[in-house]
Amino acid sequence: MAISATSFGQQDAMFTKYMFNSLAYNPAYAGAKDHMAISLLHRTQWWGIDGGPNTQTFTIHSPLKNERVGLGFSAVNDAIGPTNTISANVSYAYRIPFGKARLAVGVQGGVLNWRADWSKLSLEEIVDDAFSETTPNYLLPNFGAGLYFSTSKFYLGMGVPHLIEYDLREENINSAQWAKSYRHYFFSAGAVVPIKGDNIVFKPSILVKSVGLLSNTNKDEAYQNIGAPTEFDVDVSFLFYNTLWVGTSFRSAVEAITNGTSSFDSVDFWASYYLTNGLRIGAAYDYTLTKIQSPAQGSFEVMLGYEFNYVTKQAVTPRYF
Repeated sequence: MAISATSFGQQDAMFTKYMFNSLAYNPAYAGAKDHMAISLLHRTQWWGIDGGPNTQTFTIHSPLKNERVGLGFSAVNDAIGPTNTISANVSYAYRIPFGKARLAVGVQGGVLNWRADWSKLSLEEIVDDAFSETTPNYLLPNFGAGLYFSTSKFYLGMGVPHLIEYDLREENINSAQWAKSYRHYFFSAGAVVPIKGDNIVFKPSILVKSVGLLSNTNKDEAYQNIGAPTEFDVDVSFLFYNTLWVGTSFRSAVEAITNGTSSFDSVDFWASYYLTNGLRIGAAYDYTLTKIQSPAQGSFEVMLGYEFNYVTKQAVTPRYF
């Protein structure tokens, strides 16, 4: 007789301030701001738990003299317990105008380094083949693609940052379950609703994250067993006088709404402030709604960015995303 339990999780890092970090999950966003933009973000998830997710991202992107072309670079460092993932990607986007709208088609290429130190674990079974190699280390090339459709008041995007899936199992391990890297899909949408001209602007947005969306078509049965829910972030925010941006969001899973197999994750609060010299600072706090709330004490993010908005300062309507 045996009792089993299932846990759900995603491999790619999550962000509360995803709207300021779009290049990390959609290469088509490169150059979308019409000027060079730099962003640095740090996230500590489940603060107070030793080994909780700890993530840093760096993005820089800009349009070229040919305004239809945008280039970008993104790097992510994600540490969870004894594992660490570092990825770096170069992005290219080509933007096709449709009247006042435009469609950007983006691709990216880069490398991902996944490594672990199993000596940090306290194993119940001292002899365990799954942890026989104390410090596994993999260097995995990958590429991604994305689409980004936008106007001055609306955007819709889809990104797949890592198209290639990898088997992380050691060759001498024979097990029904083992570590694998899965393809992630990101769907985003947002709008801008002026309330008092450009002085007060309402901006709702949503980000949906799915792991293994088409996994049932994979010829390898091992990649058809996906243990992660389809997650969504719904955000509402207000921008005051193009300077102070405040918002709140709700994070959950589709399964929590449809069949109760998952749970509500968190309610989040964030703010961002634009200085006149182009510098942007921001912070976010996630109030956890799951049972991990007591030991975790929530999650937080801090952000630093710089907008080289030579064009935006002279534009009648600034770009909000």
